[in-house]
Amino acid sequence: MDNEMKLEIKSKSSNEAFARVTVAAFASQLDPTFEELADIKTAVSEAVTNCIIHGYENKDGIIHINCKLFDKTIEIEIIDFGKGIENVEMARQALYTSKPELDRSGMGFTIMESFMDEIKVESIVGMGTKIVMKKNIGEVK
Repeated sequence: MDNEMKLEIKSKSSNEAFARVTVAAFASQLDPTFEELADIKTAVSEAVTNCIIHGYENKDGIIHINCKLFDKTIEIEIIDFGKGIENVEMARQALYTSKPELDRSGMGFTIMESFMDEIKVESIVGMGTKIVMKKNIGEVK
């Protein structure tokens, strides 16, 4: 590991932009393209929003964001200690939402998966969720 950063924020929607920009600033050490930075910011935004809306259900909580740099890869962990996900596989399906009354699109995990090179989701009902995302910088696709 070349570098590491840890951030704790309250589960407030106003902190989503702060988290997104902070992770992007940290990732800039890898000299990413504008598109790679936009991908990282979008994925972080989706993960943090999921914590706020689904994990904590808009109640007070803490979101932990841990970032690690390895050569040309950033690893981002986003952790909440909210309600957890009953069925992770179902939640990862495009258009699935547990909150249809809020006009949610159900595309959060699909967006994270499309913008990052790797995503893992671990969740325990009643204890919270951890999302680990990796993005390789400078790779030809």
